[in-house]
Amino acid sequence: MRTNNVLGLIYSNAYDSAIPELTTLRTMGSVPFGGRYRLIDFALSNMVNCGITKVGVATKNNYQSLMDHLGSGKPWDLSRKNDGMFLLPPFSTKDSSAITSRLEALQSCMNFLSKSSEEYVILTDCNVVCNVDFGEMVDAHIASGADITVAYKSGVKPALTGLMTLELDGDGRATAITVGAPTGGEENYSLNMFVLRKALLERMLHEAAGLYLTDFERDLFMRNVQALKIHGFAVQGFVRTLYSLQSFFDANLELLKRENRRQLFCPDRPVYTKVQDSMPTIYGLGAEVSNSLIADGCVIEGTVENSILFRGVRVGKGAVVRNSILMQHSMIGDNATVSCAVMDKSGVIKPGKTICGDMSFPISIGKGIIV
Repeated sequence: MRTNNVLGLIYSNAYDSAIPELTTLRTMGSVPFGGRYRLIDFALSNMVNCGITKVGVATKNNYQSLMDHLGSGKPWDLSRKNDGMFLLPPFSTKDSSAITSRLEALQSCMNFLSKSSEEYVILTDCNVVCNVDFGEMVDAHIASGADITVAYKSGVKPALTGLMTLELDGDGRATAITVGAPTGGEENYSLNMFVLRKALLERMLHEAAGLYLTDFERDLFMRNVQALKIHGFAVQGFVRTLYSLQSFFDANLELLKRENRRQLFCPDRPVYTKVQDSMPTIYGLGAEVSNSLIADGCVIEGTVENSILFRGVRVGKGAVVRNSILMQHSMIGDNATVSCAVMDKSGVIKPGKTICGDMSFPISIGKGIIV
């Protein structure tokens, strides 16, 4: 089908509380990932790669960094006279901090939904890193005659509050849905990506408001599993749901494996991001770098192993960085050592200092912190 008949809607603040170390001053959507990207880049790229030309980004708070990254939407070809990208702050009579659920966020976007002419809507969060063909998902939704299609992954369910799991029959229809069940063995867990008709979504939101319903998963999915035809859409390849600092740390370092990078950054569906046009990375005479992703604009004079360095990172002479993630403009002083750490933007490790965590318990260094 023509995917320009599909409206995209992204929740930028979903699950902010899952990684407080990185989302205290920013939304989940603007959390840096993979050396040069932000988490919202994956959701936006998945949409524009299948031809979606109108995308709303629902926000709640702390979205200054998000606005700076998104700009006019030009990197995703969403800077347009017609359609394009729309930032949707909470247009609500409530205080923005009171908007705590997906359902309330959707209800605050009702004006945007009602004025959109597209027939279908794709809803997605920003805490899932994957490269999915939404065009294929929409085609599967229409072919199955489903009311709602839910993207899912089979495996051990991430430890996220309110995450749905689905029991599917041979045709892919959900026969039972549970929310918040204990994690255990192999399950079909939701990736919080949904396709449905805009008219159905509006009707469900109006009914929810009239009945004072507050929970998106329980009130709109669990209670309607028999009344509505809900289908699952399996997502293959590299898929990581971020639910803690440990999961963020692990997902980043998994990109050091070539097969994972090939699955996530496939040439047929590129991942777009804001372009910085920084200078190339400079490697000093004593620099030693192995199995690492190094963004542009870095200056490396020490040793970097099994790590990810974002733009503008400086590693001093004699310094050692191992199994770590250093975000933009971090500075590692001469003869310092950083191991198993997640270092936010503009952090500084003074010369001679040692910061050491563990692969199962990485240390977090906040934005602008000097150690």
